[in-house]
Amino acid sequence: MERAVMIKKLKDKLTEKRFVHSVGVEYTASCMAFLYGADMKKARIAGLLHDCAKCIPTEEKLTKAEKYGLPVNSSERANPDLLHGKLGAYYARTKYGINDKEILDAITYHTTGRPGMTLMDKIIYVADYIEPNRKMLNELPEIRKEAFQDIDKALLHILKNILVYLESQSCEIDEMTEKTYYYYCSNNKK
Repeated sequence: MERAVMIKKLKDKLTEKRFVHSVGVEYTASCMAFLYGADMKKARIAGLLHDCAKCIPTEEKLTKAEKYGLPVNSSERANPDLLHGKLGAYYARTKYGINDKEILDAITYHTTGRPGMTLMDKIIYVADYIEPNRKMLNELPEIRKEAFQDIDKALLHILKNILVYLESQSCEIDEMTEKTYYYYCSNNKK
């Protein structure tokens, strides 16, 4: 599917703010792919489509995930908004014609991460956090700099900040996010 068609479909499905964010992630992911030697076209597509299911009403996310046979863990059941990555990958495949596993995996794991992330997974995960339209988050300028110097350092920094934030808000933490954090903590010490 051509980018112009994707853009038109996304504009119909996303809020203006979410659409601007998605274009920002597309741009940032493309720049990071160029720097790290990843496929820029795949990064652009994954960045553009990563939140294609974000604006589905919360109460419908769980219903749709179950309808489509997507795996749902206890954290996602308690907080169905976490399902937008899995639903996004499903929609990227079924509504946008994307069959590339690397793109679909990057969309799936852009919220929680996963142990042993591919370069594309890391690019989309980090780009989602640092894109230019993102509201100022704790330590964002430092993380943006790290993202273009050492993607693994930026990834670990983001994971840590997310876990600290969720704990401070007494939010349920998805087990995959914790597993990812501890995986990269242990690998960072080697």
